[in-house]
Amino acid sequence: MALKNLMVHLSKSDRTAQRLEAAVGLARKHNARLVGVFGQLADAMRIGVVPSWPPESYVEAREASQAQFEAATAGLPNAEWVDVNRGSEALVTQRVVEIARCFDLVVMGQYRDPALSFAPPDLCEDVVLNSGRPVLIIPYIRTHIELGRRPMVAWTNAREAARALNDALPLIEGCEEVVLFSSVEGEENPHAEVAKHLAAHGLKCRSRIEVLDENIGVMDAMLNSISDASVDLLVMGAHTPTKRPFMNHGSGTRFILRHMTVPVLMAH
Repeated sequence: MALKNLMVHLSKSDRTAQRLEAAVGLARKHNARLVGVFGQLADAMRIGVVPSWPPESYVEAREASQAQFEAATAGLPNAEWVDVNRGSEALVTQRVVEIARCFDLVVMGQYRDPALSFAPPDLCEDVVLNSGRPVLIIPYIRTHIELGRRPMVAWTNAREAARALNDALPLIEGCEEVVLFSSVEGEENPHAEVAKHLAAHGLKCRSRIEVLDENIGVMDAMLNSISDASVDLLVMGAHTPTKRPFMNHGSGTRFILRHMTVPVLMAH
């Protein structure tokens, strides 16, 4: 399997180089088209009471982004830089989500501090939940990007988990071993069928089933397992947040987006 059309989100953030490196590496590996999409927050200038777009600061950041992208993609046969040309949270998010829908995979970055990201604070979550495309998120603490050699799949036998696993197959092809993680109790083997699916793709796997107690939640247990098993990529389904009482759908998605320690492939 191969990825042929990739998108990476760009901004003035000093972590942009990190996700750009990951995206360029994937484009080279899969001989894929790579599109860099520049989108960040900015306020229009005002001349009297009339707003003027774009402000000088945005123009400077845009030119620097294009230069950075062209330098990083030197030698790629098919690379393109695009400016969303919007400044408000709502419009930047809308345009990035719309553009993302036409790609095999979207590469984005985790934001430690919204003030330093120059992007809408919930942009990653919005793209994951609304673009209909798998999103690879690079954590801000990561300095060297190597992924897919030892992946972990958060398996719940839910639609979102199945979608994420199958979207991740091009990234984990030829890996050493897939770690299947679940916190399900009472089932003889929750991974029996998904293991057969992976075997059909030539992938070896092993199960890791955590028995939870009152002192640790499933997301903390998963993060601990990532460290214990030397995982370099987490694959998981994303859930839409709900306001219904006693329902926690979406809380795990947001928790991982805030506390991830390795690259995460999410799909909804």
